[in-house]
Amino acid sequence: MKKYVAEFFGTFWLVLGGCGSAVLAAAFPEVGIGLHGVSLAFGLTVLTMAFAIGHISGCHLNPAVSIGLWAGGRFPARDLVPYIVAQVIGGIVAGGVLYLIATGKAGFDVGAGFASNGYGEHSPGGYSLGAALITEVVMTMMFLVVILGATDKRAPQGFAPIAIGLCLTLIHLISIPVTNTSVNPARSTGVAVFVGDWAVGQLWLFWVAPIVGALLGAVVYRFISSED
Repeated sequence: MKKYVAEFFGTFWLVLGGCGSAVLAAAFPEVGIGLHGVSLAFGLTVLTMAFAIGHISGCHLNPAVSIGLWAGGRFPARDLVPYIVAQVIGGIVAGGVLYLIATGKAGFDVGAGFASNGYGEHSPGGYSLGAALITEVVMTMMFLVVILGATDKRAPQGFAPIAIGLCLTLIHLISIPVTNTSVNPARSTGVAVFVGDWAVGQLWLFWVAPIVGALLGAVVYRFISSED
């Protein structure tokens, strides 16, 4: 049970830290952190939690990562559902806390986005469904390659959290303009449920694409890391 609770709090921190930076600080007058700051915030949430709970739960914080690790032979199937449930609940609770904070400012409009992921007219840069799909699949695939490689027993020990956190930062730097960056169904769900409407209607993509990408990443890494 402790590892499931760890996943809950880890995902809570990822959504609160990453989406919170986007909602509260990205465009703050005069000292807004912008795209670069939001990208770094997401990376820092993973880096800090990897050190904090990596030895307890593995610090997945992401249903796609859990599925990818299972496909990569690093995670037992029996833990998949409990991990995913804990991650999604953690994301939604974080979204709720962020909603309570954000609505404390007069004139706040949750319908404006609330850091939700989207495509078409709801893409930050107006990118199409096809572009969003490719982006989420490829970014999640590369994320899994880095995760599996950095945590391989043959890799330098103790540096995995840094590599994984920086990888997530880079992913956000690339893909925020396209989809607002998901690569994580729990992160997408955690804020979409408070926006409702279009955010929930487009949520399917941010479950399907990251999972497909994670499975591809597992296949790629198993191939390139084979000692045959």
